[in-house]
Amino acid sequence: ILGVRDIHADHAASHIGKAQGIVTCLRATPYHSTRRKVFLPMDVCMLHGVSQEDFIRCKQEKNVRDVIYDIASQAHIHLEHVR
Repeated sequence: ILGVRDIHADHAASHIGKAQGIVTCLRATPYHSTRRKVFLPMDVCMLHGVSQEDFIRCKQEKNVRDVIYDIASQAHIHLEHVR
């Protein structure tokens, strides 16, 4: 938008956008769960033994929290790349 033409700025913006997208998806999970939809990566859920139904039923078990933590960690990794 500002007319900046720099490969490093583009790279940083890419990582910031990915982090923001991940966080937005996590923040919207309770809303979507009430509508019986889950948009989280199923490979991460399966890794922790969590089903879509666990999110829809708003379970607060450790394995559900572990899924959220793993996904949030990916956003954090993108922010660390920017720094």
